Amino acid sequence: MDEQHTRRDHGSPPWTPGGPPRTPGGPPWAAHGGPPWAHGGPPWWRHGPERWNGTGVPWRSTLVVAVFVMVGTTFAARNQPDREPLDTFARVLLLVGAALLLARHKYPAATVFAVAGTTLVYLGAGYPYGPAFVPVALAVFSAVAAGHRYAAWGAVGMLWAGHLLIGHWLYRYLPPAGDAAVPWGQELVGAAWVLAIVAAAELTRVRREQWARDRAERAAAEKRRADEERLRIARELHDVLAHSISVINVQAGVGLALLDSDPEQARTALTTIKAASKEALGEVRQVLDTLRAPGEAPRAPAPGLDRLPELVEQAARTGLTVQVATEGTEAPLPPGADLAAFRIVQEALTNVVRHSGSRTARVRIAHAPGRLHLRIDDDGPATGTEQGGSGNGLAGMRERAAALGGTIEAGTRPDGGFRVDADLPVVPSTLKETP
Repeated sequence: MDEQHTRRDHGSPPWTPGGPPRTPGGPPWAAHGGPPWAHGGPPWWRHGPERWNGTGVPWRSTLVVAVFVMVGTTFAARNQPDREPLDTFARVLLLVGAALLLARHKYPAATVFAVAGTTLVYLGAGYPYGPAFVPVALAVFSAVAAGHRYAAWGAVGMLWAGHLLIGHWLYRYLPPAGDAAVPWGQELVGAAWVLAIVAAAELTRVRREQWARDRAERAAAEKRRADEERLRIARELHDVLAHSISVINVQAGVGLALLDSDPEQARTALTTIKAASKEALGEVRQVLDTLRAPGEAPRAPAPGLDRLPELVEQAARTGLTVQVATEGTEAPLPPGADLAAFRIVQEALTNVVRHSGSRTARVRIAHAPGRLHLRIDDDGPATGTEQGGSGNGLAGMRERAAALGGTIEAGTRPDGGFRVDADLPVVPSTLKETP
């Protein structure tokens, strides 16, 4: 009884008394996700990768080869009256040689030796030449494609050596009676046939390996582009949110402190919070739109140094006075350099708001042929208080500069202040694709 229940619970076929439960009003397979053809059919019917990874049985191509061998050998025998006539044993050998191909995907090495051995028995029995070699060729192709090169070479070499032995020594003892030695010219043709089969199989293997490498390289390139895009989006979101949240954090503290004593100043702080949050939402939406529709043009231009006055105004709302000085002849900047310069200044000012006790910052922008130099200074000292943030601000600035081929230097000055120095190339030909 226990054994019967075990069979019912573990896959006995539906036509047995212990088959799987039937769905009321439906066929027995309805409880298992539908009929086999709804999922590509049974394994022996399916096409695609399962046929090449050892899980499929290539019965269609094997059937075609079997029919071709049987019919083709019948016609070939008519022109070879000196060979043994095709009898039942000959047809069994031809059929077995073709039927062995059913296992060529799962057992390629064993199959190529078995097919070669069957063909060698066929030749030793003195039967006509012809399409009997087709199963050998197909088995060799399958073995080489599966990575069993030496097995394929060994099987073909065994077949050729056996044919050489039969044609020049054993022919006296094997049918047909009164047979003569095989001419060496025919042996050369056989050797050329062997070399052609091996060369074609090796060429197929090389092409498949090349296709596999190309697919792997394309997949790696796509993954690399996706990683770079994720990094770019992460940098954008960090810079947008870090600056805006810092402004909101400072103003929220001001509003709470002055809510009772100076309601008007508290109202100003709340107004600043509203403006900062609105701007942050707009920039985050722009980044997310790019993420949702990759390849499409952004709805709004990326920020650049032309928006530096807005940045100064936002900093002023937090109580930070920003002095901006420009040197050199201003020229239009490439989009990548313009965005990177804006984000570097924004992150540097955000760090001043977060970590510095100074209420004044100085931004120096120096334009030079092919270069853009940024310097952001504050007089410090560091407050040592935690104002939130991920701690990745300086790393993000360095990544932006490095993506353009530039450099970032940041550190404490001897007088206790903090300085950020950025040197960026602005020649378009020196820029990378990722800003």
